Amino acid sequence: MPTHRLSRGALERLQAEHLDLTTRGRIEVAGRIGRAREMGDLKENGDYHAAKDEQGHMEGRIRQIEAILENYEIVEAATDGTVAHGCIVTVLYDGDAPSQAERYLIGHMEEQPDDPNVSVMSATSPLGAALLGAKAGDTVTYQAPTGALTVNVLRVEA
Repeated sequence: MPTHRLSRGALERLQAEHLDLTTRGRIEVAGRIGRAREMGDLKENGDYHAAKDEQGHMEGRIRQIEAILENYEIVEAATDGTVAHGCIVTVLYDGDAPSQAERYLIGHMEEQPDDPNVSVMSATSPLGAALLGAKAGDTVTYQAPTGALTVNVLRVEA
């Protein structure tokens, strides 16, 4: 069973990022390392160490993307008004003012909502898991590290 559930948009972004990092990214970093080596003593060469550090971070990101791309499944947002992967849900915690409502895209942490006011919430997080299957008007209680919390589902968008 796939361990990563992605929207088509997230998959395409990851594939493009992987291609960019494994081509242009590696070439640029290798060039910086080469130029830094030409400066001489590598022990005290800040440019060399910075380029090697950047190379390490980039290779780590490449491996992370490859792990996702090896085991993924495309998911489409539910259109029946229930909270599912790929939908945006607006919730209000019990006791909060309506102006404090929060909007979340339920999905993989690699998702990037079009709206900057929407945060990504993993479906495996305590609140994300509790919200799955809920509809607008439902009240959901979940176990947080500080104890049980209750949220009201105000709206579900596909």
